[in-house]
Amino acid sequence: MTSLRILFIGGTGVISTACVARALAMGHDVTVLNRGSARRALPDGVREAVGDIRTPESVRAALGDAHFDVVAEFLAFTPGHIQTDLGLFEGRCGQYIFISSASAYQTPPTRLPVTESTPLRNPFWQYSRDKIACEDLLVGAYRERGFPITIVRPSHTYDHTLWPNLGGWTDIARMRAGKPVIVHGDGTSLWTLTHSDDFAVAFTGLLGNPAAIGETFHITGTHAPTWNQIYGWLADAAGVTSPELVHVASETIARMSPDLGPGLLGDKAHSMVFDNAKVRALVPEFRTTITFDEGARRILAHYEATPDGQQVDDQFDALSDRLAAFALGA
Repeated sequence: MTSLRILFIGGTGVISTACVARALAMGHDVTVLNRGSARRALPDGVREAVGDIRTPESVRAALGDAHFDVVAEFLAFTPGHIQTDLGLFEGRCGQYIFISSASAYQTPPTRLPVTESTPLRNPFWQYSRDKIACEDLLVGAYRERGFPITIVRPSHTYDHTLWPNLGGWTDIARMRAGKPVIVHGDGTSLWTLTHSDDFAVAFTGLLGNPAAIGETFHITGTHAPTWNQIYGWLADAAGVTSPELVHVASETIARMSPDLGPGLLGDKAHSMVFDNAKVRALVPEFRTTITFDEGARRILAHYEATPDGQQVDDQFDALSDRLAAFALGA
């Protein structure tokens, strides 16, 4: 295998941490650009370049005239961010990988499983619309000037630090106290969960791959439990045998808590199952190895060992009481 010179913009988030570690383990020359205040320690052997991707002058100062085989962009969320990157990296990389989002796909989907050719349209969530606009700019740069893009759309990707449920630790505290826990919808919709370690296998398989240039891939596992199963596995991991799960329509939750609305109505409220044939054709070793029964145990183990993370959100706690009372007619 040829060693690649790779620049990660970000590199210490839920998804990118696993990708950096795997790229390093594969023998690549890895540089991470951040502002010098990374959320997680970088592995030994990773070069850190200190600069703010929102300030092009600081990036130029940090990187000099370096050329990279791959630039992996985890921190671009708006078309303006992409315009900055085009100014910084056009002509300086052999492949530019943009982390988009599977929430950009048509919502709600008209057919499952979702493929890369599913239309992009999300009328509920500005985050998703911004990602679509980013993709449009990059596709234009590829078509017009040959800018070597690869677009990657993760779905719900997690590690031991990221809760999939609405209330995070607050839901665990409520389960243990015998209080009702809110589950959106009827709990039977299917939701694809992908562990970041599995995601990294597919992602690193695309690095420097000429067949990936100009292409779009979603990287999602094949594990799509129901939300009832997800909450049940969290309860099992928390040692709660009979949690009281109260189902509330996503629209009701969005009405009573507008901050939760976009992420629910624009993403989690609908079954999302994906066809992974396209990425597996290039990375046949990619598969789901960590299902959420194990994922839930890892999350609980992390938070049980992290007292600072065991914080009850009083606002969400009160919202849960109101939603439960509404649903139960109390």
